[in-house]
Amino acid sequence: MSDIVLELQNVSRIFGEGDAQVKALDDVSLSIRRGEFVLIVGSSGSGKSTLLNMIGLLDKPTSGKVILDGKETTTLNDGQVSQYRNEKLGFVFQFANLLPDLTVLENVMLPQQIQGSPEDIRQNAIDLLIKVGLEDQINKRSNKISGGQAQRAAIARGLVNRPTIVLADEPTGNLDSVTAGKIVKLAKTMAKELNQTFIIVTHDRHQFPDVDRVITIKDGKAFSGEETTMEITA
Repeated sequence: MSDIVLELQNVSRIFGEGDAQVKALDDVSLSIRRGEFVLIVGSSGSGKSTLLNMIGLLDKPTSGKVILDGKETTTLNDGQVSQYRNEKLGFVFQFANLLPDLTVLENVMLPQQIQGSPEDIRQNAIDLLIKVGLEDQINKRSNKISGGQAQRAAIARGLVNRPTIVLADEPTGNLDSVTAGKIVKLAKTMAKELNQTFIIVTHDRHQFPDVDRVITIKDGKAFSGEETTMEITA
């Protein structure tokens, strides 16, 4: 098994045509190792959302390659991309996006039900909810828990399929600073316990101290660290 779980090779994404063309990503190359906790930062309009879409297989590059867990994904058709994304990626968003009419447990079970997992889905989801400290909220409706609890449930849901990468888009953006700090600590704990790769996309660098690596996006280009060099390799 390769130590590299994600590789972008000279990825560019262009929107529009002719004089109206906008290069949202400009020849980005990077690689991320298994088990890394990586932060992607950048201001609004910098290209980080486009990069998120490339990594999350939600869009395809205009040029370049996206290699996820050893497979070159840009040649896959839509159905193959959807299946591979479900198998390899877990998502946590700014808003937990839990289904309000389902219990916390039912929400966490959903990705495995969609994938048709043959294992004990219920017990797997319960085990994760215990890990994130929600053992006393398991049977509550998801619209009856706090924002911080909902985000903990969203992390459990993102981990339930044992994805290669958990991709978190502004996971603390809707939380107060104290709750946000707890969510950051939880994500780091889960990453360490499960040897899980986390890629966090955020505009707020200061909420995430002591990460393994920072990638800064500016004007569609990627810089290693706070902003040093274009080529990013593991």
